[in-house]
Order: sequence, then structure tokens, then C-alpha cells
Amino acid sequence: QVQLVESGGGLVQPGGSLRLSCAASGSFVSIYGMGWYRQAPGKQRELVATITSGGRTNYAASVKGRFTISRDNAKPTVYLQMYSLKPEDTAAYYCNADGVLSEGRSFISWGQGTQVAVSS
Repeated sequence: QVQLVESGGGLVQPGGSLRLSCAASGSFVSIYGMGWYRQAPGKQRELVATITSGGRTNYAASVKGRFTISRDNAKPTVYLQMYSLKPEDTAAYYCNADGVLSEGRSFISWGQGTQVAVSS
């Protein structure tokens, strides 16, 4: 199994910055895609940003230019640097990863979520 542990959430004022981290551990041989999703109260979970093992990135239109996703394949850990935060960015942020387990099966895993609140 693969465990994803997020950290870095918190309360920040509008215009502020936060950096989320998500570390993967467990019995895997490869991690392909990693990404961040978020879910605000009463809304569906939505994609924020994804990154492939080769570094190709994809962003939701609402965060493009403000958020940056990156990863360290050696750890392996994925990061989300968030700038110019807005109240509408308030949500629980979830890490996601897919790849191959040591036993040869593919996997998709989710973290437990970390809360981001943007408020004055």
C-alpha cells in the first residue's frame, strides 16, 4: 500500500502564501502522476494541479499563475506553492498519486487532506 501524508495547511490572510507538502511512502516501485485536489464545503472535489514523473504540469484555470506544483522524485514528495491566496481558495486540499506497487499492481492513493483557510 501507499501512504500519502500532507502538511503545510493553515490560516492565511488574502494575498498571502502557503506551501503544501505531500510525502509518499510504502511498497511501490514507481510513482507516475502526483497532484493536488481541493474540496470546499458543499462543493465537489476539483483538480488544482498535477505533475508527471517527467515534470509536465497541468493547472486549473482558477489557480494558473498563482500556484506552482513541483516534485522531488527521490523522496518522493510533491509540493504546492500557493501565492496571492484568495478567500475562494479556502478548502481541504488532498494529495493524489498513481503508480505501480512492488507486487506489480497499479495503485491510486489519496492523502487525508490538509485544510487551507484564507480569511482576514
